[in-house]
Amino acid sequence: MRAFDGLESNVRLYSRSFPTFFSRARGSIMLTEDGRKLIDFLSGAGALNYGHNNHELKAAIMEYLASDAVIHGLDMATPAKLEFMETFSSVILRERGLKYRFQFTGPTGANAIEAALKLSRKVTGRQNVISFTHGYHGLSLGAVAASGNCFYRKASGVSLSEVTFMPYDGYLGPAIDTADYIEKVLLDTGSGVDSPAAILVESVQGEGGINPAGKEWLQSIQAIAKDNNALFIVDDVQMGCGRTGDFFSFEFAGLSPDIVVLSKSLSGYGLPLSILLIKEEVDAWQPGEHTGTFRGNNLALVSATAAINLYWRSQTFSQGVHRMGELMRRRLEAISLKHGNSFAVRGRGMALGFDCQMAEVAEATARTAFEKGLIVERCGPAGQVVKFLPALTIDSETLDLGLQAFEDSLAETLSRLAH
Repeated sequence: MRAFDGLESNVRLYSRSFPTFFSRARGSIMLTEDGRKLIDFLSGAGALNYGHNNHELKAAIMEYLASDAVIHGLDMATPAKLEFMETFSSVILRERGLKYRFQFTGPTGANAIEAALKLSRKVTGRQNVISFTHGYHGLSLGAVAASGNCFYRKASGVSLSEVTFMPYDGYLGPAIDTADYIEKVLLDTGSGVDSPAAILVESVQGEGGINPAGKEWLQSIQAIAKDNNALFIVDDVQMGCGRTGDFFSFEFAGLSPDIVVLSKSLSGYGLPLSILLIKEEVDAWQPGEHTGTFRGNNLALVSATAAINLYWRSQTFSQGVHRMGELMRRRLEAISLKHGNSFAVRGRGMALGFDCQMAEVAEATARTAFEKGLIVERCGPAGQVVKFLPALTIDSETLDLGLQAFEDSLAETLSRLAH
């Protein structure tokens, strides 16, 4: 890996955590140049919900490429874009009683967050945004201003303003409903908190440590936004597209956000694609007021449409994700029990976190797991949580092998640290 030292910026991250040359990948397996097979529980940081090189999605991409159809077309009208919007509307939105307009933003989740915040401020004429402790929304300036981790905030190099942080569900302990506190602060004209343009929330915080919010709390936050004439935005960049079992992570709470932010696994194949789902009454943009060169990547729209058709036209896939998620949870809870329940397991669906309490334990466990053939990432404010994001299409045998590698790695780490 020394060849990268003189060529690539110090900012690279994953090549340091997983120091090898990856040459091929299929499903939940990545192959290295020296012939190693590794089970992937990272899934492109949530961008590969349907696995690496999914052959059905690849076929749709290859057919489109072979036809000389439009790949890059700014935001021009194309059959690929229309088919995506019509398919998404009928299969995803209509089935859930939701109605939204589509805004195709720049290709990253952070691009979409920036657009959502900008639109909220335009609609309301306000500047302040309510975000939450341990939240993460991206690393461009507006997005990082709404993110809680000081490591990322320090790197911005400028003052990060126009955001007020409120305690997320459970932040002050299980006995305190933080929604009550937020409501009181926003109703009190002497609280010092400006009326917000938007309340921005993840229903499961990913980078913040796999922190799931409860149904009633999320419903309260949505109601607080409405009562304060603020837009209610759900960041579903990492937890959307089936990661929690349902297509949207907020379905279990029966929410109807003003804006939904989608990216990562939306294309189904790891291709860049981000959108905002916007309620018609808040679509206040003037033509050309928010643009970008790489909006609506047609190749990504083709694979996104294929993924919806392949996995979301019935309940079968969603039910399978819920089942597999329960298997994962039970196994991780059993591992924790082996060690005296000194670790916490949390999350929803196939987004689960194993809180090692100490970053040293999580780091050493992840490093040992890589040596044993498992790719797994850490999250949380101190990197103390091992994050499990396997492909939603993973088979039970491969899942079991990966979890066994984690269990063995944790045991080895704890034994080593004890001596």
